[in-house]
Amino acid sequence: MPVQLNHTIVHITDKRGSAELLAEILGLPAPTAYGPFAVVQVANGVSLDFLDGTGPVRQQHLAFLVTEEEFDQIFGRIKALGLEYWADPFRAEPGRINGNDGGRGVYWADPDDHNLEIITRPYGG
Repeated sequence: MPVQLNHTIVHITDKRGSAELLAEILGLPAPTAYGPFAVVQVANGVSLDFLDGTGPVRQQHLAFLVTEEEFDQIFGRIKALGLEYWADPFRAEPGRINGNDGGRGVYWADPDDHNLEIITRPYGG
């Protein structure tokens, strides 16, 4: 079997609220509970396992590859929720999307300031 990413733990201050918000924005099913985790399942079999942190939360970056149609839907939800967004990971280009590698991409932050991103083309591909 080739090596595949199965899951990653996302340390957060409000696992249920943050998992529900991400699932809502991405148009995914509501998170499920598994032990101490609120689990968001994505289409390629990878899960994001949200866990309440016991100390300061360190910023993580999560990028999601989506279709052009999904981009429009997700970006619409980001704007409808009044979230700030940027064309770059450094947040130097507010209110813009990017056209990297012939696709579209945008970044936004979750309540714990994790840097979230959707792209329509893999970078360097």
